[in-house]
Amino acid sequence: MTKRIALFLFLALSAILTVSAVAQNLTTVKGNCKDENGKPYVGYTVELINLGTGHKTAIKTSNKGDYYTMGVTGGNYKITLIAPDGSVVTFLDNVLFALAKDNVYDIDMAKERAAQAKGSGITAEQLKEMEKAKKDNEKIKGLNGLLAQARQQKKDGNFEGAVATMEQAIAQDQTHDIIFGTLADAYVSDKKYPEAETAYTKAIGLAPAGSKSLAGYHSGLALAQARQGKTDPASSECEKTAQLDPQQAGECYFNVGAILTNQGKSDEANQSFDKAIAADPTRAEAYYQKGVNLLAKATVSKDGKMVPAPGTVEALNKYLEIAPDGRNAQAAKDLLASLGSPVQTTFGAQKKGTKK
Repeated sequence: MTKRIALFLFLALSAILTVSAVAQNLTTVKGNCKDENGKPYVGYTVELINLGTGHKTAIKTSNKGDYYTMGVTGGNYKITLIAPDGSVVTFLDNVLFALAKDNVYDIDMAKERAAQAKGSGITAEQLKEMEKAKKDNEKIKGLNGLLAQARQQKKDGNFEGAVATMEQAIAQDQTHDIIFGTLADAYVSDKKYPEAETAYTKAIGLAPAGSKSLAGYHSGLALAQARQGKTDPASSECEKTAQLDPQQAGECYFNVGAILTNQGKSDEANQSFDKAIAADPTRAEAYYQKGVNLLAKATVSKDGKMVPAPGTVEALNKYLEIAPDGRNAQAAKDLLASLGSPVQTTFGAQKKGTKK
């Protein structure tokens, strides 16, 4: 019995000694983390990596930016501050965690920047601006990637994908007109005209005065509005396009005229075609579409002959003059023949740069 008691005491003492020995190899680590403006990093992760064993310990920062852990083995460590999105804010490398003491390692980005600036010979403010510029450049690089992706998707006919890509870009940046302009183009291709109208309006508001893109935005806005039956606002946007870039005005008016034609508004469409012709007298299709619209106004004489509305024959013949081999050339000739009007054969040479 005495031997059993002695054995029990021996084992108990051994356990106590073992725990004591383990405890002597452990230490505590704590600190405070704050950004360059002195605000605490709340909900960030402080990761401790033992450089000898590779063992990792992760601690969340409190609402004051504090972190604390105990039971860490001594040795050399890497301390990394990680943002909630997984990005690394900063790190301290080859830090010694000593035994039998509290190891305090604060992360103060303001002091860190000041130290970096002192070592590089520039001010802390200059260093801050340089880092901001670097982040901005990385952001722009990412946005350019999304723009290229959306344009390729649009080229491939994946309009829904182009919209999704540009909505992703908008979530990252709402300060550049090209982002909203490209999104608006994608909306038009995907037949989301109210959304396109909103995006074009935003792009116009963001574009700097004198920007070459403004005319295109106004022209696109006119198209989106015309698709929704907003004739007067669409015409107004074409006028703004003409003021900014007369060359784009012809296309703007023509597109609005084509939409109005499809909506059965032939009179309003021809008003737009006339404006397209005034802006660009070489736009052959404007004459042809105008002539086709005027056919609906033809009357029949007492002797049963078709009497075309004024301007019909002139419009069709003008189309043939500009584009004798155009895609609608034969149709124009057939229409003139049906009207009993001769097809002019003394057309001059087709002008360079005409729009068929």
